Amino acid sequence: MTLKTIKMLATVVVASTIGLASASADVLDTIKERGKLIVGVKADYKPYGFLDTSGAVIGIEPDLASDVAAKLGVEVEFVPVVSSNRMQFLEQGKIDLMIATMTDKPDRRDVVLIPDPNYYSSGTNILSLKSLGLKEWEDLRGKPVCGIQGAFYNKATSQNYGAEIVAFKGTAEAYSALKAGNCAAFVYDDSAIVAKTNDPEWADYEMPLPTIDDAPWGLAVQLGEGNFAALMSEMIVDWHKSGRILELETKWGVANTPFAKAMNEKYK
Repeated sequence: MTLKTIKMLATVVVASTIGLASASADVLDTIKERGKLIVGVKADYKPYGFLDTSGAVIGIEPDLASDVAAKLGVEVEFVPVVSSNRMQFLEQGKIDLMIATMTDKPDRRDVVLIPDPNYYSSGTNILSLKSLGLKEWEDLRGKPVCGIQGAFYNKATSQNYGAEIVAFKGTAEAYSALKAGNCAAFVYDDSAIVAKTNDPEWADYEMPLPTIDDAPWGLAVQLGEGNFAALMSEMIVDWHKSGRILELETKWGVANTPFAKAMNEKYK
């Protein structure tokens, strides 16, 4: 073996070692070295994540993200995400953590790491004009219904109740289409609809149907980030035990939900 060959092999070994070290690097170390936690949150889902008059992202989930940053002793940066890209942003490393109104579904656990227990829960309902008089889910059959791209309940609303889903990238577009009369209703999480019906601008609208498909929400980190997931599990338990979720609901004008109350009783 020549000296040149030995040097080449040594270079390969060193490069491989560096690659392995990078691949196994803990994201918590990266966050602390950077001095900043980057969190994907909603910016169009009041009161869970939305923009204030200055353009800053605020709401229940940004507050929870700030709790995580404080725990790690770093600053927090919010990256607005929508249902159709939130998991991809996490996979691609554009964000460290995702707290973005995501329903915890088994197939999503194949893509991202969702720590237990769940931090929140909601169901599916619609926002529609009171004058339409919608009473049952079957009343949506054959009607155009606004939805959000990537939302799991679009398929069920279409297949089970015959609604014709008109999907939009974000809620702003969906609400505008509903106001313009392009949809008979907007199918969405009941938690957000309740907040919207309390807005004077939407006084002519209601949430008329029985809520269905109550489902828990999961926050997420990248697959393989076990240490970060363990930290988040501890924080979620503490949020429930301390009543932090209940406190934030009250702060942002949401009636305390049965899920939040039950989890507080379970862990306190």
